[in-house]
Amino acid sequence: MDDQTRCIHAPSISTAGYASLSVGVARASTIVFPDGEAYARRKERGPDGYSYGLAGTPTARTLEAQIAALEGGYRTALTPSGLSAVTTSILAVLKPGDGVLIPDSVYPPVRNFATGFLASLGIVPAFYDPLLGAGVADLMDERTRLIWVESPGSTTMEVQDLPAIAAAAKARGALVGCDNSWATPLLFKPLAFGADLSIEAITKYIGGHSDLLMGSITSKDAAVHDRIKKTIGHLGLGVSPDDCALALRGVQTLSVRLRQSAETALDLAVWLTAHPSVERVLHPALPGCPGHEVWVRDFNGASGVFTVIFKARAAKRLYEAVSELRVFRIGASWGGAHSLVAPMTLNGTRSATVWSGPDPMLRISAGLEAPAALRVDLERMLSALEPGSEMQKSTLQQAGGGHG
Repeated sequence: MDDQTRCIHAPSISTAGYASLSVGVARASTIVFPDGEAYARRKERGPDGYSYGLAGTPTARTLEAQIAALEGGYRTALTPSGLSAVTTSILAVLKPGDGVLIPDSVYPPVRNFATGFLASLGIVPAFYDPLLGAGVADLMDERTRLIWVESPGSTTMEVQDLPAIAAAAKARGALVGCDNSWATPLLFKPLAFGADLSIEAITKYIGGHSDLLMGSITSKDAAVHDRIKKTIGHLGLGVSPDDCALALRGVQTLSVRLRQSAETALDLAVWLTAHPSVERVLHPALPGCPGHEVWVRDFNGASGVFTVIFKARAAKRLYEAVSELRVFRIGASWGGAHSLVAPMTLNGTRSATVWSGPDPMLRISAGLEAPAALRVDLERMLSALEPGSEMQKSTLQQAGGGHG
């Protein structure tokens, strides 16, 4: 073999005795075949076989298998983002003329997808009160083929009664999909409570370090999984094996990271309830949060994301006040090592329920920093909400004990 050709064709080496604790990163666009007949019959390998890199490599397959095991599902498919996991799921199971019910608390880009793109395809979206539970049956008609669930709800943290919703859907032959990104499969398993599809934004807790974008769709049975895989193929969606390797690393520490974030978040949430500028703290583990009883019944714990609603006088200064933060960073998403805050506005965005609370509110994602450092940082922000308030300083000092 000449040197020019040697530069292209790597030699075969023995892998005997090689055993690594980490999953190898298998990168490929082209998949080669041993002979012409194997290439001619490549479609027989099926949607989970290896025939082209876009359909996945062993690195992606390992991540899919690990998530499917955690979810308790049949199979998992990966998509380039959490949002694409939601939109692909919906497109896979609906056709023109079908209807979909979506909770009013849904992640805003999903609402935009439903009212814009889905409507343009002749798919009819309708929004429902996320606390409706079994009452969702009254909103179903002959077109309803899917009920979407996001529990807890984006920003306002409503915990939905998935078993009741799933029972209503099954009685009318509809499917149920659930965005489980807040809880992860460690805290809640939607498929065990009646969902047909469980969606995770791997971008968030599973990735865990704010450096990758990915979503997962786990199906309860083979028929639904086949529809998902075909839709992913039609849309030409694929994920990077390097990102899959990062997600596989994130899975290994998911349990300990989630526990730390949850403890810190609940500590901060309880502490913030005593502040005079705070009207309400929305955290599923706190009594009074919408759906708290369902959370107690169905979930194995809480994650590190919650929302603070401020009194009107303080809410007006929120954008200015968050600029005083030094440890928390301002940004969307959650689930990474860094603590984040995101001012959120809701007035005028809902259609099935009425939201008229003070805007903006503050969504908080507790990361892995020292809890004391996060509290000091929030004190700095709270001082900027109502500067010079002696009542505020006194309340913070009194509330400081017992929640360290």
